[in-house]
Amino acid sequence: MSEISSAPKPSVWQVLRARMAPDPVVSNRYTDAALARHKREGLEMAVRARWVALSVVAVLLPILNFAWPMLWYEALLAAMAAVGWLQKRVGRVGRSFLELSVLFLDLALLTFALVFPNPFEQTEWPSALTYHFGNFAYFYIILAAGTLAYSWRTITAIGTWTAIFWSLGALWVHYKGVTVPELTVAAQQAFGDDGRILELLDPNRVQADIRLQEIVVFLIVCYVLAFSIRRLQRLVLSNAALERERSNLSRYFSPRVVDELSRNDEPLKEIREHDVAVLFVDIEGFTGFAAGRPAPEVIGVLRRFHGMMEARVFGHGGTLDKFLGDGLMATFGTPVPGERDAVNAVAAMRAMMADMAAWNAVREEAGEPPLRARFGLHVGPVVLGDIGATQLEFAVIGHTVNVASRLEALTRELGVTAVLSDEMRAAAIAAGGEALLDGISRRAGITIRGIDGAVTVWTLG
Repeated sequence: MSEISSAPKPSVWQVLRARMAPDPVVSNRYTDAALARHKREGLEMAVRARWVALSVVAVLLPILNFAWPMLWYEALLAAMAAVGWLQKRVGRVGRSFLELSVLFLDLALLTFALVFPNPFEQTEWPSALTYHFGNFAYFYIILAAGTLAYSWRTITAIGTWTAIFWSLGALWVHYKGVTVPELTVAAQQAFGDDGRILELLDPNRVQADIRLQEIVVFLIVCYVLAFSIRRLQRLVLSNAALERERSNLSRYFSPRVVDELSRNDEPLKEIREHDVAVLFVDIEGFTGFAAGRPAPEVIGVLRRFHGMMEARVFGHGGTLDKFLGDGLMATFGTPVPGERDAVNAVAAMRAMMADMAAWNAVREEAGEPPLRARFGLHVGPVVLGDIGATQLEFAVIGHTVNVASRLEALTRELGVTAVLSDEMRAAAIAAGGEALLDGISRRAGITIRGIDGAVTVWTLG
């Protein structure tokens, strides 16, 4: 117990540092892109806000005190506008020494403009008098613009460096600034009986208590804003994680399915049954093609083939149900049926055939053997729902799936590229896809395992 009680307690700064430390988020292209995008947009808004604010101040100054020496401050405002542009140019996500250096220059320039006397001013005023005009409020302009950059480090740096610069400026004025003793004597004669009024109205006094109050309030505001912006940054990371999850879903489901998954808590939990168009695709003789070839070449061919096929599935509103070695199964009308599911399935098959023809042309030019894809399409009722206990899988099962698979296998027996069921053809025509059926031929009296009696199919190629 003595060892536990003697353990050193963390200091307040250690607790703050731990709270402000970055989350252990695994870097990925979505979080990086999200942070970069928000930082870029924030810097754009910050610079525009700065320019608007500086423009307002530039117009306000001559209204408050119209005199030629005021051009000195107008020039300083122009310099601060240029520094803002420079911040936009060097800004980036994460720690950046160059970006912090520009911020350091920005605050130093503002402190110089507010503390040091105007070299073109004819009348020599006490240097401490500049502190009597409430000029510290201009630091809040930089702070407000800095919040738009979505960086808590930027806000804490603004608060820390402003406190340092303002304190150093006060020390310089107190020890090295211009003083006019006659004004202090006049103030003592006027308010000698009231020391508090004398402290407030003596032009040669820096008023350290008020300067300290300005710094403390500014630091409080800065650190509160820093915590708020840190929370906002976590929300950005959370949104990036959601974007990553949505992108991962889109690799397996159509955009329509992803929208369904995103909008509802358990969109696929309910078991349902409705008509779905099912497409099976397979490469003929791929086992023989792969025999004796290097594994990287085989995998490269499969990746190219699967990439083309899945792109067409998603491009026509389908769902990639699963990869089947050198083939795949896709469904159209899952999880929610549509009026053009059959048309979309036939259109996807046509696009796949065109892609295969183009790819084979490239392969033949490279001296590689062509590959032939086979297609089987059927439409009918299926059962949809999640299966599994903890590792769920969205399943599409039923007689329709089996028929589509056997139609694809039938292509080898008939020596054709694609076989469509009579139901698929009728559904496509009913949905206005008759043009997609040009070139198909009717085959009657076909026997298919698992189907009672002879059926009529339609073939292509």
